[in-house]
Amino acid sequence: MLADYPGTVILVSHDRDFLDRVVDGVIVAEGEGHWQEYAGGYTDMVRQRGAGVTARAAAEAASTPVARPREVSAPAPVQVNRRKMTFKDKHALETLPATMAKLQAEAAALATRLADAGLYARDPAAFDKTTQALASKQAALAAAEEEWLRLEMLREEIDG
Repeated sequence: MLADYPGTVILVSHDRDFLDRVVDGVIVAEGEGHWQEYAGGYTDMVRQRGAGVTARAAAEAASTPVARPREVSAPAPVQVNRRKMTFKDKHALETLPATMAKLQAEAAALATRLADAGLYARDPAAFDKTTQALASKQAALAAAEEEWLRLEMLREEIDG
């Protein structure tokens, strides 16, 4: 939804991949109240800057004299996380599109009912009930879409 939005959105996120897929520009705090704008996503900013967000801060900290020497330790071994999709995840990934289509159809039917200009005048209780049902369907649809997206991203990560 954010990628399709025609206006400007200021977004704060720790998810670098999400930023690469959604944003057109990144604004980074350079320190001492100075902010710099970079075109593209997070990866583009790193290329333009020559370093990530924490790398520059670490370089500046390294240039400051330290009172006591630091002990150098070996880097921690990198653990490869081989995740697998569970049967439940695979089943949900297969069935969620149909569930989302059903929720979309039900929400559309409720929205059509609410589009009747005279509904509130004729039956305020039915209007309130329909409004609540529509909000519930939209929330369920959003949750289903988020779950589908999470599972699809997991599948892509596993497939390589």
